Amino acid sequence: LKSNPSNNEEKEAQTQLTKSDELQRLHSQALSAYQGEDYVAAISLLDEILAVCVWDAELRELRAECYIKEGEPSKAISDLKAAAKLKNDNTEAFYKISRIYYQLGDHELSLSEVRECLKLDQDHKQCFSLYKQVKKLNKQIESAEEFIREGRYEDAINKYDSVMKTEPEVPVYATRAKERICHCLSKSQQATEAIKVCTEVLQLEPANVNALKDRAEAYLLEDLYEE
Repeated sequence: LKSNPSNNEEKEAQTQLTKSDELQRLHSQALSAYQGEDYVAAISLLDEILAVCVWDAELRELRAECYIKEGEPSKAISDLKAAAKLKNDNTEAFYKISRIYYQLGDHELSLSEVRECLKLDQDHKQCFSLYKQVKKLNKQIESAEEFIREGRYEDAINKYDSVMKTEPEVPVYATRAKERICHCLSKSQQATEAIKVCTEVLQLEPANVNALKDRAEAYLLEDLYEE
């Protein structure tokens, strides 16, 4: 304005200044809400700011944290992916995306994202530690599935037992392992054991179609047609 004063530009500048002050106020409120653990309010305020400040990586990372706390991982991933593109060498965003995928049971996507982190910084301690864990788990699952394709059901069962030992903290991996063990037992005609393991899976996931089918096959082997 000082270099080129004119009525139109003064109006525009005043509008932008007012908007800027308003956004700073919203930002302060969003931080207060986040610190006070009112994540729903923080998300709502950050939505307003990000509608204007579309390219702000740090605000997206903050909103992602709120989504994680609110149990909305897919929305967190969306914000973190944007933050990874907006900020150079954003190893932290790749690490967080990889961790979320891992917690959701998507070990392949988790491995892909943690590799992106290590491409940027091969000495990143957290990423390297996560990479070793996911790679080991991924290898065991791939190996077990290969055994199933070859009809080597006992080997597959042993491998899925190893999966449960490798990751005892994240329940989704134990459930998936048991679902595949139930399949192997049913296929290898160990009906009693298959019914037991399939039932364990169905107590956790009543609508698990694979476990229902495998248990049905096991019931047929035992001539339990009503079941």
